Amino acid sequence: MRSDIKEGKTSVSALVDYYIGRIDEHANLNAFIEVFADEAKERAVLIDQKLKDGTAGKLAGMVISIKDMICYKNHKVSASSKILEGFESLYSSTVVERILAEDAIIIGRVNCDEFAMGASNETSHYGLVKNYENNSLVSGGSSGGSAVSVQADLCLASLGTDTGGSVRQPASFCGVVGLKPTYARVSRWGIIAYASSFDQVGPLTRSVEDSALLLEVIAGKDNYDSIASQLEVPEYSKHLTLNAKPRIAYLSEAINGEGIDPEVKGMMLAQIENLKNDGFVVEEVQFPLLKYAVPTYYVLTTAEASSNLSRYDGVHFGYRSKNATDLESTYKKSRSEGFGEEVKRRIMLGTFVLSAGYYDAYYAKAQKVRRLIRDKSLEILSNYDLMILPTAPTTAFAHGEKTTDPVVMYLADIFTVQASLAGLPAISIPAATHSNGMSIGLQIIGKHFKEQEMLNFANFLEQKQ
Repeated sequence: MRSDIKEGKTSVSALVDYYIGRIDEHANLNAFIEVFADEAKERAVLIDQKLKDGTAGKLAGMVISIKDMICYKNHKVSASSKILEGFESLYSSTVVERILAEDAIIIGRVNCDEFAMGASNETSHYGLVKNYENNSLVSGGSSGGSAVSVQADLCLASLGTDTGGSVRQPASFCGVVGLKPTYARVSRWGIIAYASSFDQVGPLTRSVEDSALLLEVIAGKDNYDSIASQLEVPEYSKHLTLNAKPRIAYLSEAINGEGIDPEVKGMMLAQIENLKNDGFVVEEVQFPLLKYAVPTYYVLTTAEASSNLSRYDGVHFGYRSKNATDLESTYKKSRSEGFGEEVKRRIMLGTFVLSAGYYDAYYAKAQKVRRLIRDKSLEILSNYDLMILPTAPTTAFAHGEKTTDPVVMYLADIFTVQASLAGLPAISIPAATHSNGMSIGLQIIGKHFKEQEMLNFANFLEQKQ
């Protein structure tokens, strides 16, 4: 797109008009909650001028959507929840400030599971998001609107958030690239919190190169987020060459476990065979802790959500029940009416595991298991450079197929939560097409803050396809 703009084949203004038209044309997908059409057009004119003057930033011409968890000053943000309906952000998140500083255009905010709690984008107050390839199937979640906005060519890229797979799993379902950086690589300032020790902003794009470019813009230290890493940020997009062949491990349990679609398993076996034929060292490793990853993740994230979501009380901001008569009923009715079923379920579960008498049995034990999962992951990565496994056990499933049983829905995260629990970087790239016509994603997990090596390998695989 950048070379087309440079050669005069198109302009940023023409691009914005094209995307606005596409969004209108595909409104049935329900990917966008709000489109910033007039603002995007005005900004496009300014950026076209900057390009002529030679003063444009490295994201000039990139039309981006942002997940409805990311604050943008003087724009609404709701976490796709009734409880934040009508709320306008008083400031912009660090990631928004950084992409705007490099002349990106934010075209709108996109739908997601309510408070990022879901694996199918069916818990949103604004309704479900449809998969562009097959409208009867889910987009994946929680960043479903982000994934579909890129998949359906409604924008060039999107910023989502990934707590336990919320960028990678919808990327797999929608056939796009989804990147979760190392925990603390990207500032969380201005991101509506779900589980603070897990949440990370990550790009969804059409290519590994675009993900690398966005990561180098949004990553880095931030005085507003004391957890954000102080490490220097490489220019990832300029060094995407695989100079040496990494040693690769694949998890036995991720291929031979129950519930894995045979064609997903076939994709993994084919990838392993191809890599070996190309001269890579690819070896099987055991990860028996994988079966504990999902329960550990849900105990910890619901506990953190219980704490983080206590601020939505019907008093300070957002939705307040019209049926409230006193302070206590304001709390009870506003939260009961404002939160959806899945969010209420997770708040109650989190409150339970933190309660007296249960804290040690659940929360403290889950923290210990998290450390075991992290240590085992790091042990594998001390002998290998990267791990590969499927992004999800299946392709996109039908609307309503898993909503009646939360446990079945939670298991959709089985391959993505490991990297989240260990704080490791991970990326999902389209690797194959299922006989049902849907995309199958391959997930690559790298070492802490070694996104460059992971991106180089992902780019190599992408180029081979």
